[in-house]
Amino acid sequence: MEKVEVKELLDAGVHFGHLTRKWNPNMAPYIYMERNGIHIINLYKTAAKIEETCAALSKIAASGKKILFVATKKQAKDIVAEKAGAVNQPYITERWPGGMLTNFVTIRKAVKKMASIDRMKKDGTFNSLSKKERLQVNRLRAKLEKNLGSISDMTRLPGALFVVDIMREHIAIKEAQKLNIPIFAMVDTNSDPREVDYLIPANDDASKSINKILSIVTSAVEDGLNERKSERADKDNKAKAEAKTTAEKAEKAPVVAQEEE
Repeated sequence: MEKVEVKELLDAGVHFGHLTRKWNPNMAPYIYMERNGIHIINLYKTAAKIEETCAALSKIAASGKKILFVATKKQAKDIVAEKAGAVNQPYITERWPGGMLTNFVTIRKAVKKMASIDRMKKDGTFNSLSKKERLQVNRLRAKLEKNLGSISDMTRLPGALFVVDIMREHIAIKEAQKLNIPIFAMVDTNSDPREVDYLIPANDDASKSINKILSIVTSAVEDGLNERKSERADKDNKAKAEAKTTAEKAEKAPVVAQEEE
């Protein structure tokens, strides 16, 4: 995991909260002071929460479960797509599809539809369609790719949600709560931290701040994935060694029998 340096968080502007009149009183424990009408977040508390969050996310990744990243605001979309994609985790950066979690079966059908269109193109069925039908299918494929392409590998419900801006993504939060899916989030001073299981008090509006937090978080996810790979490799090596020992014993057995005769 990337080391959490308070100075780097400061340089990235993670400490800038919202206007004091827009604050949520439940964020009081994470506010250091007020400056020029803006709340300043206590970065030492942010650093502690980052470490707590990263430890939990690393465990989830090591268990083989997916972490779904959610950020549909302009300044976060590209960052989340890049960072989550780099560690092979699903993400939603376009409009949240209603029922994405609570009606997951229907969402999976839409993803499968995308795969079936791809198969049509490969096996030549697509070419047998009329020009108008081909145009309609291509439009459908493009729409599905835009909204669901980033979750095409997610064959089951995620093990956790990571959200940037819980006020904006309130529908995703509600769906995860219904299904008891752990929620991790960047929480600004205008939001209610009680909505999530693991919070990182941070500026969720500036791209520099979002980029810094996502870099640290996805680094922890990568650690979990590497740990899983390492454990699998150890298991495979152990199984191979056991198989080799068994085979060697089997080879020696007849020789011993012949000597006894």
